[in-house]
Amino acid sequence: MRHICFYLIIMVVVLLQGCTPTPDNVQKASSKPEIFPDYAEVTIPADIAPLNFNVLGDGVEAVYVTMKGEAGSEIIASGRDNLADFDIDEWHSLLEANKGKALSVTVIAKENGQWKEYEPFNIFVSNNAMEDYGLTYRRIAPGYEVYSKMGIYQRCLQDFNEEPIIENTIAPGACINCHSSNATNPDQFTFHVRGMNGATVVKDGELLEALQARNDTLGGSMVYPYWHPSGKFCAYSTNSTHQAFHSVANERIEVYDTASDVFVYNPQTHEIIKDTMLFTQDHFETYPAFSPDGKTLYFVSSLKKEIPAEYKEIRYDLCSIAFDAEKAQYGDKVDTLFAASKQGKSLVMPRPSYDGKYLMFTLADYGCFPIWHKEADLWLMDLQTGESRPMDEVNSDDTESFHNWSSNSHWFVFSSRRGDGLYTRLYLSSIDAQGKATKPFLLPQKNPQKYYGETVFSFNVPDFTNKKVDLNAHEAAKKIRSEVRVGTKVK
Repeated sequence: MRHICFYLIIMVVVLLQGCTPTPDNVQKASSKPEIFPDYAEVTIPADIAPLNFNVLGDGVEAVYVTMKGEAGSEIIASGRDNLADFDIDEWHSLLEANKGKALSVTVIAKENGQWKEYEPFNIFVSNNAMEDYGLTYRRIAPGYEVYSKMGIYQRCLQDFNEEPIIENTIAPGACINCHSSNATNPDQFTFHVRGMNGATVVKDGELLEALQARNDTLGGSMVYPYWHPSGKFCAYSTNSTHQAFHSVANERIEVYDTASDVFVYNPQTHEIIKDTMLFTQDHFETYPAFSPDGKTLYFVSSLKKEIPAEYKEIRYDLCSIAFDAEKAQYGDKVDTLFAASKQGKSLVMPRPSYDGKYLMFTLADYGCFPIWHKEADLWLMDLQTGESRPMDEVNSDDTESFHNWSSNSHWFVFSSRRGDGLYTRLYLSSIDAQGKATKPFLLPQKNPQKYYGETVFSFNVPDFTNKKVDLNAHEAAKKIRSEVRVGTKVK
């Protein structure tokens, strides 16, 4: 028995040594390592999931990665492959101890039998925490009219846990889209279902209702929602949306509206608050968003053109109108805040920060749906000065589109095709005291090369949530499959 125990101990030691290779005869490299994702010199919150990464290059057999904090302590990730997989508890302890400081990362990789030590790079830990539970987003294969399996999902930002909120398996062939929570609070949550079982689903506390997908008094469906901070109202756009395919190789698809207007909905009374200033005959209005104090309704507006013949002439400006929540009334005039059309550009997707300092938007050459526009970039407006600028520090040579703010307004998320030009992925960045954004970093995954290499989904319409979305998917599915719909009325 003693001999058996001895040999078992020896086998365990050998196995452990095999799983945790120790570098020897190490050669120094005069360059930094090539890693995926590119996390070098990024700024992160202390409450983010581990930034695991893969060391790229031919013949990488093993890695030994050391991460040291300025305030002391270090963690090590090693293994017999190209993945630096950090222990999640050690990771969070290291970041918590190094808020406001830098982490130095040294990569030693075994390539074709030889250990090579690369020059270190830094990761900076912000003093500002993320504070939110996670992200919600739509995952969809870029299949255009055929949606296959898709849905709305939520992801915890402190770890790698992802789960569906609702998927279109509840109504095969349906497209589930346009979800929104109230200033990151998912107690109020809404999304749209397009297709044979069409509906606009509204979760208001314990109340869960499926509204008519189309309303004759609106002329279209209820999409692009944005909650009023009081929770008493939700702004929507009603759109008649179509798709067309380009005949040139570098342009794939165009999504455009043949009609669109903006209105405010009261979920308690089921009343639609319309106004002729937002339901015009000669303009398209869409993408509403309330200011953090609820006194202003932002939206975008374009002169109506002949569609589809003049779709490249459609250019939206940023507009606003006052809103009185006590009286449920609009102001008496519409103001133009950014005349993008005069610059030959189109402004869409306005999103104000919850601290009232900034408004972020996407600027493209034309149109209302720029997710396939390579020239689409993020811009930032200072709401105190009215000045706007391109966010060069986060923009790429490919598409930047959907974006949203964290609850404390220190962080934002956006979608980009910068990875391969085909799929949109989610990136996070922060805003400093001077209004400058930090280098964006790709949403962390347990094994990023495997995850992003094998997924066939694009990620879009991201939004932060301050806690887990508690939606009874079974009850929602019953309401969606049912023919019964809650009617709305115009006030």
